[in-house]
Amino acid sequence: MKKLMLATAAAALAAGGAMADVKVGMITTLSGGGASLGIDTRDGFMLAMEEANRNDVKVIIEDDQRKPDIAVQLADKMIQSEKVDVLTGIVWSNLAMAVVPATTAQGLFYLSTNAAPAQLAGKGCNPNYFSVSYQNDNLHEGAGAYATQAGFKNTFILAPNYPAGIDSLTGFKRFYEGDLAGEVYTKLGQTDYAAEIAQIRASGADSVFFFLPGGMGISFLKQYADSGVDLPVVGPAFSFDQGILQAVGEAAVGVKNSSTWSKDLDNEANAAFVAAFQQKYDRLPSIYAAQGYDTANLLLSAIDKADVNDDAAFAAALKEADFASVRGEFSFAANNHPIQNVYVREVIKEGDVFTNKIVGTALEDHANAYVDECKM
Repeated sequence: MKKLMLATAAAALAAGGAMADVKVGMITTLSGGGASLGIDTRDGFMLAMEEANRNDVKVIIEDDQRKPDIAVQLADKMIQSEKVDVLTGIVWSNLAMAVVPATTAQGLFYLSTNAAPAQLAGKGCNPNYFSVSYQNDNLHEGAGAYATQAGFKNTFILAPNYPAGIDSLTGFKRFYEGDLAGEVYTKLGQTDYAAEIAQIRASGADSVFFFLPGGMGISFLKQYADSGVDLPVVGPAFSFDQGILQAVGEAAVGVKNSSTWSKDLDNEANAAFVAAFQQKYDRLPSIYAAQGYDTANLLLSAIDKADVNDDAAFAAALKEADFASVRGEFSFAANNHPIQNVYVREVIKEGDVFTNKIVGTALEDHANAYVDECKM
């Protein structure tokens, strides 16, 4: 495993005297099939750190290789040897379930840049766990709401068989009012979808909803486009993000997808973020990059208000969400998951680049279904 130590540079805290330095451990996926998601997460997070230009935060970055056992080993090393104060960065929900409960049980803070399984939003919630991204169901709830608004009556739904996939279809069904032509869970990391596409063809469906992040989505969309099945497709942003769109190409144009963020969201923080990300990395940011960027800025806002060693004070500072989110209006529900809009985007082509534009709002000021189950 390759370790990368990165430290931000410049000023100490201006008010209240200098507090102890904060050490952040970022465990994310930097190799294998999901590498682009972790790379975007890392790059968005570190862009915010570099823009803040301060020396009181140190970030240690490690590659979990999308393997739960590796993620656990890295977390143990960061907590026991590196003495980190905060962990962050995990993309995949099965890895989050392996790492987050043990992290918070040891009194550390975990800030999620992406994975936010239902188990950690409801009965498994914790004062030291904050999801800065969403709750796993949210984007899929938005897709279900859109499918209902679009008049779809018989949708075929599929997702990988792991915690986020289960949350995905649960969320879609919560806001979708039509019938299901089929419901299929695929293997995590699967690349051949011939059997599933044959099921769709024979199902009598009038539309398809799928959640297949990273390389899984690329494989499915290409095979679906080649299959001749001509049904409308709906999905969450994860299945229609920048990396996926460039790999899939024209077949994705016109597809609607749900997202809490888009590069064309009209607010000052987002405009600055998109421009800075493009300038530094020579590519458009993804939702993973946007969430990484917001997570870093949330963390910095809390560091300015409270000592990370004072759990109650630091948790209260995080809860204030006193930062300019690239998503615009942003706050935390009682279970430390965001309250935010879920938008409908359409895949378009701008010059030679495939991207998304917002065409509507599926859910406004939306929280999550598990708030009442959380007893903190």
